[in-house]
Amino acid sequence: MGFLLLAAAGAAHAQQSAAGPGIYTCTDSRGRTITADRPIADCADREQRELSPSGSVRRRLEPTYTAREQAEREDRERQAQLQAARVLEERRRERALLIRYPNPAAHDRERAEALVQIDAVITAARKRLSELAEERRKIDDELEFYAKDVAKAPDSLRRKFDDNSKSMAVQNRFIADQDDEKKRVNARFDEERVRLRPLWAGTAPATSSR
Repeated sequence: MGFLLLAAAGAAHAQQSAAGPGIYTCTDSRGRTITADRPIADCADREQRELSPSGSVRRRLEPTYTAREQAEREDRERQAQLQAARVLEERRRERALLIRYPNPAAHDRERAEALVQIDAVITAARKRLSELAEERRKIDDELEFYAKDVAKAPDSLRRKFDDNSKSMAVQNRFIADQDDEKKRVNARFDEERVRLRPLWAGTAPATSSR
């Protein structure tokens, strides 16, 4: 019985020693290693370690920042998080792009299909423009009776002339817009091509092994 009591007392003492006061240590700005029985003021701007009596690290103390330093630190952390999010988003887009266009042929095919659709619209607009030009020739023939002076023509003919002029202007603007759209489509596919080349190159070994 006495032996058990002594053992229990020894264990309690050992536990108390392990949980006893910590030792604080750090390396200051001049490279000196400092130890103390409380947090070290000279190391307030850097990490400190609290050691147990056995020498193991009990915890780490973060530096103490001024309000400005803390704000700058938080801003750096936010910027790092935003940059990480941008990188993840870019990788997600690259994966989606590679799934959509697994090889150059697929990319070329979709570019051609997009341009064909625009060309079909332009062809229809030019056909309408030709029809309007034919109408204009007929109107001009009627204007011959009025020395080609629209102001002298009757109201019905003047309306035909105005409507035809406006319709031709609309079709010309529409065709110009479609030409611009072709440029935008080509520019988009050119930009994608630049991004896809290294992705295709990265998947080339896996593709050739299948």
